[in-house]
Amino acid sequence: QLQLVESGGGLVQPGESLRLSCAASGFTFSNYPLNWYRQPPGKERELVAVISSTGGTTTYPNSTKGRFAISRDNAKNTVYLQMNSLKPEDTAVYYCNTNHRGRGYWGQGTQVTVSS
Repeated sequence: QLQLVESGGGLVQPGESLRLSCAASGFTFSNYPLNWYRQPPGKERELVAVISSTGGTTTYPNSTKGRFAISRDNAKNTVYLQMNSLKPEDTAVYYCNTNHRGRGYWGQGTQVTVSS
């Protein structure tokens, strides 16, 4: 059974950094692109980073470009999201996601709160 399990969230102050992890199992991890999304309180879920199956290509929206970095370790079946210069507007539940055989899979999410 395909599973995604996020970890690493927490409470940080503006300007600080945090690294999220997503451990995957139940599929051939190295064959699939992975995505990080977030859902701020009271708002819709939004894409924050994408990484190709090999890790050679990454994509970010303007809101996270230059501050966030997605990476993956195919030997550990894990995808990471390094978040730097965090802002209060980055407060959200962060999810990793992949699409496998026509279906989207999501983890349970990890809460990131940026507040002084």
